[in-house]
Amino acid sequence: MSFWSTIWDTIWWFLTIFVFIAYLMALFSIISDLFRDRKLNGFFKAVWLLFLVFLPFVTALVYLIFRGRGMGERAQNQVVQARTETEDYIRSVAGGPTAEIAQAKQLLDSGAITDTEYQQLKRQALNGAPR
Repeated sequence: MSFWSTIWDTIWWFLTIFVFIAYLMALFSIISDLFRDRKLNGFFKAVWLLFLVFLPFVTALVYLIFRGRGMGERAQNQVVQARTETEDYIRSVAGGPTAEIAQAKQLLDSGAITDTEYQQLKRQALNGAPR
């Protein structure tokens, strides 16, 4: 074997592996998009999956051409929803009853409220009742 045939074989293997990995990524993106789409009913999801099994490359190209824009929008909506839920959770944990009790304790220590008022604020914070 000459040097050039070995090099071209290596380049061919790298190209083949790259195309295969790119196809797998597209396939997983398509499958996750199918299950993410709430507007598409189960029958059409099953049809898309059936075609992905028996005509994988053609179906993947058709899916990306006809539903590609929707894929991006659904992925973006999912990211926004996850970010909103995460931020809401962080706010609920960080600014929960502990912060309210600490603020009431500072008011008690400064003399702005009485011990009875402090106990009432503390009870409201622990019960989750609005002030």
